[in-house]
Amino acid sequence: MTTKKSSFPAITAPNARVLILGSLPGEASLAAGHYYAHPRNAFWPIVSQLLGIDLLALDWPVRYTALQKHGIALWDVVGRAERAGSLDAALRNVAANPLGQLVATLPELRCVAFNGGTAARIGQRQLLDHPVAKLALPSTSPAHTLPFASKFASWSALSDYLR
Repeated sequence: MTTKKSSFPAITAPNARVLILGSLPGEASLAAGHYYAHPRNAFWPIVSQLLGIDLLALDWPVRYTALQKHGIALWDVVGRAERAGSLDAALRNVAANPLGQLVATLPELRCVAFNGGTAARIGQRQLLDHPVAKLALPSTSPAHTLPFASKFASWSALSDYLR
């Protein structure tokens, strides 16, 4: 059954140097009310390794505060859409979030990282005129079966922007 779904509010801070954009939260995340809540999603383990902090051991608000402290902002490229299940391929009637407006409020932003191909396709179009680095990274979703080590190797490129 196709249902209407909406993204979460952006998690930002004035010092954000990296903005990580997903597509639209999946069922587990929407049910939990938090970004990347599926237990097999590699997002939190990857960012934990990048920052040297066990984010998985922290409560959700503390995780978000840790990201902000380290200059990372989160949001989604899709603001609203219809979708059955969690797969990006099932997205219909997509309404994008105003990414350009958000980016304009982040004076220290150095890089926009797209979590997966759908996020990159939708987000890059909106940010063509913004002079920051843009990285299309492999999806951290468990549906994207690339091994963790391969995902982490690609995501390690963010380290340069977090220093």
